[in-house]
Amino acid sequence: MIELRPFAKLGGADHGWLKAKHHFSFAGHYDPNNMGHGALRVWNDDEIAPNTGFPAHPHANMEIITYVREGAITHQDSLGNEGRTEAGDVQVMSAGSGIRHSEYNLEPTQTRIFQIWIKPTERGGQPTWGSKPFPKADRSGKLVTIASGIEGDTDALPIRADARVLATTLRAGESAEYAPQTSRHLYLVPAAGSVEINGVRVNARDGAAIRDEDRLKITALEDSELVLVDAA
Repeated sequence: MIELRPFAKLGGADHGWLKAKHHFSFAGHYDPNNMGHGALRVWNDDEIAPNTGFPAHPHANMEIITYVREGAITHQDSLGNEGRTEAGDVQVMSAGSGIRHSEYNLEPTQTRIFQIWIKPTERGGQPTWGSKPFPKADRSGKLVTIASGIEGDTDALPIRADARVLATTLRAGESAEYAPQTSRHLYLVPAAGSVEINGVRVNARDGAAIRDEDRLKITALEDSELVLVDAA
């Protein structure tokens, strides 16, 4: 089953400095019938104006993955971590028992990110933060795991959840395949371009909520970049 969630129908907010679209209930956009997809709780599509961002604020008991689509994001937190994550790269924060952080676009141009929240398998624990480059050339034509709490995903940034986050870039006409367990909750969003998943067209920034599919064939209808979450 593939349920298409068109970008134009997503809830959202326009704060001037931040234009956000929410694939699930978030902040002022509340839909009791759309509180997540399995352990996946939040998928926000954020556009952040230059020299603005999120001032220090708290999180706890959530795995927060930031996929930078354009520009860069600069992170600081209460543990003393600092880092700048550029387009194509990924940062992960395990909020654990509690952490405060800020996220700013200190670039001269707009930054675009996907912010993905996944529920951890256990509450509490020491919070952590990490960032890693994943060059687009290295994931051309194949799905690469960029963050994971699943045993064996050794090259991915670690998260404390029964989930993995994958990404790929596909040229027009190229295909990638993925074989999930049918009990899993999958959610796919093209950051750019459009793809066909098992015959269902998904355009840029649309969401596709997937269940009970034992094989995904993802074919690019044009040059595309996409992110896929596989969660319990």
